[in-house]
Amino acid sequence: MAINMTKATNQSSLPSKSPNSPPKPSTLRIGRRYRATRVDDHYDAIVIGSGIGGMTTAALMSKAGKKVLVLEQHYTAGGYTHSYSRNGYEWDVGVHYIGEVGDPNSSLRKIFDFITDEKLRWAKMDDNYDRFYFGDEEYNLRAGRDAFRSGLLEHFPTEAAAIDKYLGMLDAVTRYIPLKVADKLLPSTLKAPYGLFKKYALPAYFRKTTYEALSSLTQNPKLIAVLTGQHGDCGLPPKESSFLIHALIARHYLGGAYYPVGGAWKIADTIIPVIQQSGGDLLTYASVKQVAIENGKAVGVEMADGHIIRSDSVISGAGVINTFNSLVPAELVAKHGYDKHLKSVESSKAHLGMYIGLKDSPSNLKLPKTNFWIFPHYDADQAYKDFEADMTQAFPAVYISFPSAKDPEWQRQNPNKSTIEIVAPCPFEWFAKWKDEPWGKRGEEYEALKALFTQRMLEALYSKMPHLRGKIDYYETSTPLSTDFFCGYKKGELYGLNHDPSRFEQSWLRPKTTIPGLYLTGQDVLTCGVGGALMGGVMATVSVLGLQSHKLLNQFGLKESFGLASPSST
Repeated sequence: MAINMTKATNQSSLPSKSPNSPPKPSTLRIGRRYRATRVDDHYDAIVIGSGIGGMTTAALMSKAGKKVLVLEQHYTAGGYTHSYSRNGYEWDVGVHYIGEVGDPNSSLRKIFDFITDEKLRWAKMDDNYDRFYFGDEEYNLRAGRDAFRSGLLEHFPTEAAAIDKYLGMLDAVTRYIPLKVADKLLPSTLKAPYGLFKKYALPAYFRKTTYEALSSLTQNPKLIAVLTGQHGDCGLPPKESSFLIHALIARHYLGGAYYPVGGAWKIADTIIPVIQQSGGDLLTYASVKQVAIENGKAVGVEMADGHIIRSDSVISGAGVINTFNSLVPAELVAKHGYDKHLKSVESSKAHLGMYIGLKDSPSNLKLPKTNFWIFPHYDADQAYKDFEADMTQAFPAVYISFPSAKDPEWQRQNPNKSTIEIVAPCPFEWFAKWKDEPWGKRGEEYEALKALFTQRMLEALYSKMPHLRGKIDYYETSTPLSTDFFCGYKKGELYGLNHDPSRFEQSWLRPKTTIPGLYLTGQDVLTCGVGGALMGGVMATVSVLGLQSHKLLNQFGLKESFGLASPSST
């Protein structure tokens, strides 16, 4: 995801622009490069995009004996789960921590084990997996329900009743989520009656904003701020986000957080062999021009080089907006009403990413296995408004991750080196004027703006870890244009569709489209994050395979997995 590199030569200030020559490409390239001569004439299914949703669908279908081709436009597989290396350092672009996988009996862990043939391993982070800074005040989230509760009570001793009710609401969301999403797999004729059933069967807070739901429990603004400190995991502050996504995220991490051993790239590396077991493959540098349509049915894809690859089904993991705005003929989109449907949703917020390399070990640098969240004050919604109105205002949130400390394999493979990753929200509009400029050649004004934000993200890091000042060997910063260039999200969105309450009322957001042969997978089907996109991949598989999928999932103890796992990870 990162683009322009900047050598760290002065830790108190940054140069106004980066070198104009593009950096050397990453050495972490997972998947084979596309050539027209490397594909067969026909596949059981073609998956567009190699995010975790697309790879999950392809691997599950391969387990069912289907030959599936995954096409990825980037130079490496994985979507937001990919890693890249530069100047001897390695970073993940989207995977910072995942919940639930520490329990071998959890649905999420079962699916990961199944689609990787149990080759993917997980390392536990510190029990204190998230640390929140509100100005000068600090709060820690600890793994385990009792530890989580007692940690909150240390700061809010008079709020025990509200905290217990809150935990009860998280449990209720876990119980009711299968009812909430079941209509995504029901025949379209049952959508209306089932929607009426849901209206009365589900708690009212399923349709409320996070702030509305929590305000019914407590009027303590600090407690609400701490309970919603992970709002960056869905990209929306409490007064805008759905309580449903908040509860899924909070419940997801309640038992602690984990990191893939070896780095995020191991996710794709362990899934691809499973995709290949039934004759399928995953190809990179494979840009799809459009879905091939015959008599109103999806019958394959047309590649950017003009080559047509045929299949029984086409499954898009490119995102709902990309799929219907760019990959499907406009007349067919209009015929099926998706042009109107798209007006009912919007893209999630864009972000900046910073990737830092240091010449010393994580232990010597005292890097924790804990994520830092830094906020200017307790009112997240106001902080976003202030920042989006004036870029000189404080970042509404700064997220800092220490991947080299989380990975037990890191030091063996990368002796005396460490990495840090920083993420901060940033409106796409601030960089939109350069969206048509060539990569690496966007000019001095662009580089100056990027350098300004880079300096501020560094200062956020130094404010909590001042001993790192002067220790940084290398850094580079990505902008929302980076997300567009590498991941194909045109507005630099990190979480696909916005996770506001209305998004979860869109009955058309389901894996099986009304266009015959065309399906959707990934985070837009269900929710954001690795877990959400993975569950979207399971649901897409169920939709494509029908009854055969139930036999497959039941055989490996996964029949109840779609709809039970908490679907978010960052």
